Amino acid sequence: MTNEQILEKELIGTRKPHITHFYNDGGRSKYFKGEKARDCVVRAIAIAANLDYKKVYDELFKRNKQYLKRNRKNSVTWALEKRGCSPRNGNYKEIYNKYITDLGFKWTTTMGIGTGMVVHVKQGELPTEGNLILKLSRHLSSVINGELHDTYDCSREGTRKVYGYWIK
Repeated sequence: MTNEQILEKELIGTRKPHITHFYNDGGRSKYFKGEKARDCVVRAIAIAANLDYKKVYDELFKRNKQYLKRNRKNSVTWALEKRGCSPRNGNYKEIYNKYITDLGFKWTTTMGIGTGMVVHVKQGELPTEGNLILKLSRHLSSVINGELHDTYDCSREGTRKVYGYWIK
């Protein structure tokens, strides 16, 4: 056996296993048709908080309208005016962060100054107990007791970086 083969064998033994993925639309199919809904925020909250999809959708719609009414012109109010307040037209952290914490979830950051991105969507890097809402690049997803619940496997085979997560 060559040195390269020995090294490869050692590396395979140290790799963390891929996270298990379960298809879960959070209950969207009971209310809406179509595959490309752009509703990851609604889905992730509905799944992790064990709430009805329509209840979460309606609450985010209401909060979008309230935000638009109560805030000065900024990039979020501009987008809400242009696209409308439906959560299927886009969701904004300025609005959904408060809703998630109102539901009793606690934020945990997974990166710090000078540390870079060190947590990925893979087993061994995320808590295995509890309900998590993961903040990823341009996406939110749910992990329930160590298993990924989403409409697709967003882990990128364990290479997708996690900015942080809410846990309950």
